[in-house]
Amino acid sequence: MNATVESTKTNEVKLTISVPPEKFDEAMDKAYLKIRSQITIPGFRRGKAPRKVIENFYSEAVFYEDAMDILLPEAYDAAVAQQEIFPVDRPSVEIVDVGSGKDFVFTATVTVKPDVVLGEYKGLKGQRPAYPVTDELVEGELNAARNRIARWVDVERPVENGDRIMLDYAGAVDGVPFDGGTAQNQSLEIGSGRFIPGFEEQVIGAAAGEEKDITVTFPEEYHASELAGKEAVFHIKVLEIKAKELPELDDEFAKDVSEFDTLDEYRADIRKRLEETNHNQEETELRDALVTLAVENATIELPDCMVEQQIDRMLAEFEYQLSFQGIKMDDYVKMTGMDMSQLRDQSRAEAEKRVRTSLVLEKIQIEEKLEVSDEDWTAEVARMAGLRNKSADELEGTLQEADKEYFRNNILLKKTVDFLVDNAKITKQRATGKKKEVEAE
Repeated sequence: MNATVESTKTNEVKLTISVPPEKFDEAMDKAYLKIRSQITIPGFRRGKAPRKVIENFYSEAVFYEDAMDILLPEAYDAAVAQQEIFPVDRPSVEIVDVGSGKDFVFTATVTVKPDVVLGEYKGLKGQRPAYPVTDELVEGELNAARNRIARWVDVERPVENGDRIMLDYAGAVDGVPFDGGTAQNQSLEIGSGRFIPGFEEQVIGAAAGEEKDITVTFPEEYHASELAGKEAVFHIKVLEIKAKELPELDDEFAKDVSEFDTLDEYRADIRKRLEETNHNQEETELRDALVTLAVENATIELPDCMVEQQIDRMLAEFEYQLSFQGIKMDDYVKMTGMDMSQLRDQSRAEAEKRVRTSLVLEKIQIEEKLEVSDEDWTAEVARMAGLRNKSADELEGTLQEADKEYFRNNILLKKTVDFLVDNAKITKQRATGKKKEVEAE
């Protein structure tokens, strides 16, 4: 197999591929064996006529299509490897010459991975954000835990903000009831914002057993268009009022909600966890910022097909996520008032960003000769095994080739971003009270 390559336009090449006669004849033999049972020749049982007899009766062209189907993929892949090109789309194929006893010649025009011209990626200037853990944050976590185990107790007083009530209501617009406007024994936490704006505020001050009218206006963007922007009157009756009773913030509370025996131990653990979370957030934002800078500094002319393929992947992921909510993509499109073309357009900027980022990081890997070492692989398998409560050997024994490739790509991605961080000029932003100071790391 011989192949030549020429550039036809940016990110597109044309391969001219020539396959020797003996290879084409082998493909013709395979085509004969594949379709001979479908060919009828007088004097022969179906499938028993020799190849030459069939060719004499129908001409050898009867086998061309199947022979080319057999030969083309193999010859194309060999030409791609020989010319060291990296296609990113299906080729457009044109037959130049075909027939027994001569070279089989065809062209394949295909979009290839674009050239990436790296700009500055070493010595990037970045600032590590600072998210200190304050006493207020720790107390906020404690209060959230208190609210999770709070009791609701009956009270004999008018409704206050934060109460949970049971009520009946019946709504009408211009005196006419509307669908969904009536309910009995409805639970409502005052201040939750679940009802139409203004409704909950007007319940405050009502006593258990009291009936009253509440006037509200539906928002202009209300999902039921027939009610949007209209004024409605709800006749309500408050059936019961309950107030939230929070547990005391003491050692007994700590024992109830955690593995610790004292409140001080529990509070210290909350602070430690918040510090870990905030540190991870700081690290993530720094790494993302450096990657963004490296991508912005690079020059790439993206092929449209790579962006379209990325949009396809993003929408497939989104459709999968919707399925967990019991929503079909077609229904989602209808609910949002968009069509698939608009949804694709909405995804385009993010798709371009992802493709550019992937290409730039890949180019940096090549330039810096970054690879996945045996030590890298062993450490990653051990980490993943720990997350799954398995031994490293047990996990590795279950991995398919696609899984291994996925893990290796993740390791290489992390090493590449580590390289950017290790070679960056980073300042650290520290908070001291309300004032922030910046110092070099």
